[in-house]
Amino acid sequence: MLPRFHHILVPVDSTVKNNVAMDIAFELAVQNKATISLLHVVQAIDSAGDPPDEETTEFYNHIRERADSEMERISQRFLDAEVQCEVKVRIGDRLREIVEFANQHRVDLIVMSSHRIDPGHLAETWGTLSYKVSVMCECPILLVK
Repeated sequence: MLPRFHHILVPVDSTVKNNVAMDIAFELAVQNKATISLLHVVQAIDSAGDPPDEETTEFYNHIRERADSEMERISQRFLDAEVQCEVKVRIGDRLREIVEFANQHRVDLIVMSSHRIDPGHLAETWGTLSYKVSVMCECPILLVK
């Protein structure tokens, strides 16, 4: 049987809730001999279109350095299993960055963590990032709860 997935994107926010999604992405990548892209997006502070000042730039650089280090640590598992793995850290709008990355890099599966919807609080739990990604992206999305 030919591999179904060739390029898997895993949006990562460096929290424990990503562990199960990461495990599933790892298994799929090994089985399909797929490339994995780990993408961490630092949500940009809206400054009404103005370029960030020196203090904000320094803040973003510090966060980027920490994220780069964490992403390299996470990617080691894939590299140890001889899975081709790329790591990207971007600053911007999380939804826009994930959708653009998936489209630009011909991703054919996104694996990301999600959470259960609370029927008693639909308004607060419905419009999550994972739901928005699942609506906006053209490729299949595997939401892990």
